[in-house]
Amino acid sequence: MKSTKSLKRKTIGDYLIPAILIIWGLIVLFPFFSVVVISFTSEAEYIKTPLLLFPMEPTLESYKRIFEDGRIASGYFTTFKLLAMSLPLSLFLTTSFAYGMSRKNFPGRKFIFYFVLIAMIFDGGIIPLYMLMKDLHLVPNNLWAVVLANTVSTFYMILMHNFFKALPDSLMESARIDGAGEWRILANIVLPLSAPVLATITLFYTVDRWNEWFHPMLFLQRGELQPLQLVLRSIVIDAQMDMVKTGGNTIELASNFAMGVKTAAIICTMLPVMLFFPFLQKYFVKGIMVGAVK
Repeated sequence: MKSTKSLKRKTIGDYLIPAILIIWGLIVLFPFFSVVVISFTSEAEYIKTPLLLFPMEPTLESYKRIFEDGRIASGYFTTFKLLAMSLPLSLFLTTSFAYGMSRKNFPGRKFIFYFVLIAMIFDGGIIPLYMLMKDLHLVPNNLWAVVLANTVSTFYMILMHNFFKALPDSLMESARIDGAGEWRILANIVLPLSAPVLATITLFYTVDRWNEWFHPMLFLQRGELQPLQLVLRSIVIDAQMDMVKTGGNTIELASNFAMGVKTAAIICTMLPVMLFFPFLQKYFVKGIMVGAVK
């Protein structure tokens, strides 16, 4: 009986660790909560109480001003277009290359694998990349320049390569005995078993393309072709310029209004990714753990 009671006895760590985790979670969530609250707060209420927990008079004025501008809608269209163009291509190239590198009967696979691995360590630079796209007649104002500039991630390929390499060779050998080719083995055997890592890589590529801003800034000059992140950047810059141009006692008023516009733009940018993530969450941890074992 004494041993059972001693096992059930609580220690300081049993209370301290959950308390630390709860406090840390609140610290992480508070900035996001603050952004949401400010985006629904009126200008006058924010001036009276900058640190708000809940808006007493919620308003959609900041969102109305953003969508009346038209740039957010154009940014959404361009970003979804880039996703539709790049995501299938990136998944196809990453999957096929990772599968080929994971097969022992592929000739010269080690040399090719380490040759590609160098690309993750050394980068050719901006000027050679721009000159290459120019020689391909993809600049300026061609979305394919943005798509091809970062089509395959070496790191994501390594994750998928490790996952494929962990699959039993007996599955592939039995399919080859039955006369199946490599593409059929990949499509009918390997990919159905690779749902966790496929979901993980899909999520990674989606977030990368959604947050794309550097390559569009280099290759796209027309305003209607700017993706969502560049639109957000221009909105923030315009809000800051409004603060600078405003003089006298109205600087504080312009600053508060600019804050509402910026927070509303942030919510509009991050909301689609937040809605997309729960559908892949159950595969995410498993795909990371299995793909990163080696």
